[in-house]
Order: sequence, then structure tokens, then C-alpha cells
Amino acid sequence: MNEVVVAAAWAAGGVNLAAALWGAWRWWQVEPSRVFWVLLRAGQAAALAFALLCGVLVLAGHKPDDGLFWVYVLVPIAVAFVAEQLRLASAQTVLDARGLEDASAVGGLPAADQRSVVLQIVRREMGVMALSAAAMAFLLVRAATTAAGF
Repeated sequence: MNEVVVAAAWAAGGVNLAAALWGAWRWWQVEPSRVFWVLLRAGQAAALAFALLCGVLVLAGHKPDDGLFWVYVLVPIAVAFVAEQLRLASAQTVLDARGLEDASAVGGLPAADQRSVVLQIVRREMGVMALSAAAMAFLLVRAATTAAGF
């Protein structure tokens, strides 16, 4: 079972690393990316699937030698949840910085300003989520290295 757990951890970590790197590149280029969001959601799903796999294996009587393994399995899910909350708050941060009351106030701006606000929000969201994907990738790789005995 150890090989399955290690392979699943590496796979989930790899998807999250790809999302982090692509998101960071597109953030740097100030260009939104649909591919980033697909990779990000795939990485989050992979982390959840990995945690569920580990839970099923424990129920089947397998367990890792190192209890720290569970931190590396469960914390990525918490990271994804907290990052989603920060992503939601990032839009309001941009609106507040521009003195806009809410999203409907953006509609009253000239078209160029509307695009600027939207791009700034999307870029901030991509930055937050790319960082979360990088953290998740690191934690999942650590899960792969502490899965001995599974």
C-alpha cells in the first residue's frame, strides 16, 4: 500500500505545483488564465482525493509509521479552504482601495476603468490561489516522504 500512497501524494503534489507555477507566471505577466483555474481546482480535488484514499486505507487497517504524516495529508485541505476565503476578500480589498462601495459601483465607471478593476481583482485572486497551490504542493510532497509503513 505504501507505493500507492506515495504515488498518489506525488501526483496530487505535482498537479498543485503545476497550478502554482502557471498561476505565478500568469500573475507576473498580468494575464488572466482559464488553464490556471482548471489546474487549481484539479489540484484541490487531488488533495481531497488523496486524503480520502488515506482515510479508506486507515479504515482497512493500514497506517503510517509517522503520525506527522496526517498533518501533511489534512493541512492542504485547510490551506485550500483558507485561501478561498482570502480570495473572496481580495475583491473587496480592491474595491475599498478604489473607494468603490460594492461590485455594482464598478458598473458606473468608464469601460477602461471597469476592465482595470476586474483585472486587478483577478490578478489578486490568482496570486492568493497560486501561493496556496504552492503550499499544498509542498505539504503533499512531505506526505509522500513520510508515508513509510502504510
